[in-house]
Amino acid sequence: MSPMKTLLLASAGAAAGAAFLSAAAPAPATDALKRGAYLVERVGLCADCHTPRNERGEFVAGAHLAGAPISFAPTVPMPAWAPVAPPLAGLPTMTDAQALTFLTTGKKPDGTAPRPPMPDYRFNDEDARAVLAYLRAQGKK
Repeated sequence: MSPMKTLLLASAGAAAGAAFLSAAAPAPATDALKRGAYLVERVGLCADCHTPRNERGEFVAGAHLAGAPISFAPTVPMPAWAPVAPPLAGLPTMTDAQALTFLTTGKKPDGTAPRPPMPDYRFNDEDARAVLAYLRAQGKK
């Protein structure tokens, strides 16, 4: 085989291999959304408080993370108890910077801690960004 044909075949093979690898590798944004979904749905269990339920205790279809009344109460007096969990789908009440601060420090935009029963999470930056991406995506549904 001539050197030119060898070069052309090698170039074509390299291009095909690169195309295969780029198509086979998941996009970073997709990875972040999957990680965010895992953290929100399986670790934080955010839907338990932030999704309304019907009279049988089932999640209301079409209202995922839309905010809801807190359906349980503390067993001891707790004046700061939040009666309602705000909407999380789309994070309508926070900028990206505010949400990242909240997720990494446990502090709301005004510098205070969330009211119980909301835990003051302290995610690392990568996980906080994944949660942010997932919650923002929920507002687009």
